[in-house]
Amino acid sequence: MSTEARPRILVVDDEAQIRKFLRISLYAHGYDVIEAARGEDALLKFAEAGPHLVILDLGLPSMDGQTVIRRIREWSETPILVLSVRGDETDKVEALDHGANDYVTKPFGIAELIARIRALLRTSRADAETSIYDHAGLFMDYAARRVTVDGEEVRLTRKEYELLRCFTQAAGKVLTHEALLRSAWGPAFAEETHYLRVHIGHLRQKLSDDPSAPRFIATEPGVGYRLIG
Repeated sequence: MSTEARPRILVVDDEAQIRKFLRISLYAHGYDVIEAARGEDALLKFAEAGPHLVILDLGLPSMDGQTVIRRIREWSETPILVLSVRGDETDKVEALDHGANDYVTKPFGIAELIARIRALLRTSRADAETSIYDHAGLFMDYAARRVTVDGEEVRLTRKEYELLRCFTQAAGKVLTHEALLRSAWGPAFAEETHYLRVHIGHLRQKLSDDPSAPRFIATEPGVGYRLIG
C-alpha cells in the first residue's frame, strides 16, 4: 500500500504503552497513526491532520473523552471508536449518544479492533446518498423498498423495514435502543424497549439470522445493536 493511500488514525490515550501497541499494530495492518495523550492535543491534531478515524480513551486528564466526542461532533462526522476500560453501560450509552460510532472495552483483541475499524471506514467512504446497500449477502434497494438475502426476497413489515434501513445506513456503528426507537417509532417511544426487542426478533427470523451466532445483527448488551459491517 502506498503512503498516500494509508488511512490516518488518530489515537488518543494517556497511556504511552497503549499508544505504542496501537501504533505498531495499526501500522502493520496498513494504517498511519497520529498520537495524542490529552483531549486538548487531540482536538488540535484532529484539526491539523484530518484523520479518517479516531480511537479515543474516555479517561483522559483535563478534558475527558466525552467532551472530546462532543467537540468533534460540532463540526465533523469522522468515525470515532471509543477504546476504554470503562465497561459500564451508562458510559457506553453516553458516548454513543454524544456521537461515538462504536465502543470497545479494554482489554481488547487486536483482530476484533481491526474488524471494527474496517467496518467504520467502509461505511464512512460510502456515499451517504446511495440508494443501494449490498454487503455480505444482504441487499437493500431503498428506492424500491426491496430486500434480499443471498438472492432470496425477504418480505418485511413497515417497522422491520425501517429498522433494517437504520442498520444498513449506519453499518458497523452501534445504535442505542433509544436511537433506534426514536428513528423507527418517534420520540414518544424512546423508552419502549419491549417494542424494539420484539421487532428485532422478527427481523432476525426473516433474515435467518441466529442471535447466538449473528451474521447480520449483533447485540451490544445493555446498549443496543450493530449491523456487522
